[in-house]
Amino acid sequence: MQPTLAAATRFWLKLGFISFGGPAGQIAIMHRELVEQRKWIGESRFLHALNFCMFLPGPEAAQLAIYIGWLLHGTPGGIIAGALFVLPSVAILWGLSLLYATYASLGWVAAIFYGLKAAVLAIVADALIRIARRSLKSPVFVVLAAASFVALFFFNIPFPLVIVAAGLVGLAGGLMRLPSFMPPRDSAEPSVAYSEESRARPSWGRSLKVVTLGLVLWWLPVIGAGLWLGWDNLLVKEGVFFSKAAMVTFGGAYAVLPYVAQLAVSKFGWLSASQMLSGLGLAETTPGPLIMVVLFVGFLAGWQHPAPLSPIGMATAGALLTTWVTFVPCFMWIFVGAPFVERLYGNRMLSGALAAITAAVVGVVANLAVWFGGHVLAPGGKLDVFALAMGLVVWAGLTRWKWNVVPVVIGAGLAGLAYWVAGL
Repeated sequence: MQPTLAAATRFWLKLGFISFGGPAGQIAIMHRELVEQRKWIGESRFLHALNFCMFLPGPEAAQLAIYIGWLLHGTPGGIIAGALFVLPSVAILWGLSLLYATYASLGWVAAIFYGLKAAVLAIVADALIRIARRSLKSPVFVVLAAASFVALFFFNIPFPLVIVAAGLVGLAGGLMRLPSFMPPRDSAEPSVAYSEESRARPSWGRSLKVVTLGLVLWWLPVIGAGLWLGWDNLLVKEGVFFSKAAMVTFGGAYAVLPYVAQLAVSKFGWLSASQMLSGLGLAETTPGPLIMVVLFVGFLAGWQHPAPLSPIGMATAGALLTTWVTFVPCFMWIFVGAPFVERLYGNRMLSGALAAITAAVVGVVANLAVWFGGHVLAPGGKLDVFALAMGLVVWAGLTRWKWNVVPVVIGAGLAGLAYWVAGL
């Protein structure tokens, strides 16, 4: 049964406030809520969408939300899903950025999110195991997932190369009709009547209109800032820089962050290295995409280089502009590409490639989970006993007692605050 647009809107709003843990955590929460609990989208459809989003530049979790919103309710659904996935984190991180710039002390905030990170790690691990069980249905796929993890974690091979290599292996297996590369259709696929727009034949004319409108919306604020404050102004520089980042950085937030940090700190001098690390900490421990650290960068750059506006005025303008040019391209990529990708769903010639990519994605998520887990369980190389205990409790609650994500998030945040107040 297809959810109503109102019901979907309520879910996307909730997701915007509970989507902690970076891309791994957000994908895990969407999988748990949409596939397992609400059954709005089937496992194979979810992975089909995720595979496509992994190919795109920019934040894959945000693009996955847009794709699923579009699949359920067309363009309005995609816009609502993407906007509500981002807007709560915009408001929260803007407020925290202001507190940081004003007081440079966020101990109580860090305490709340200290507890949250451990809970999110358990959610990620739970989802990773569930996805692996459904995706790795033969030894060949287990090997592909392991190879993907090793390539990323130990050898730092570029993310797109890993996905492309897996796709080529799967395409070869599918063309040769090897049994492992011809997986059966997911029997648990719910009988959801996806939107008419997602079932319509893609049109190149429509694609051209979407690209034209997307480019206008993307660059209009940057051009407006140039006409208003001059083409050498900070806002224009931020708009151009983060637009470039949105186009050339593949692999999601973890790929774009080193690029942004290096240039924003070393080349442009918009903020210091310690301030960049503080911003990354805030972005990691607030809901929404990890790439929201760009808002913090834009805010501090404007705060510390405000001319000709006030510090709060330039900081707010910088935060909003960097967020805009980072996320508007996500909508354009999905609205242009998703109709064509949907036409490939169920294509037997490509089923092997998609199955192999799905296996590689398991390795990608495992890599993200290990990266995140290292920061949570062993910051600075020392085991964090509280984080380990909190993670185990949440793990048991999710797997044995089927706890809901919302009370888990709230409870973990309060536990972290209590731990900080007690001075432990």
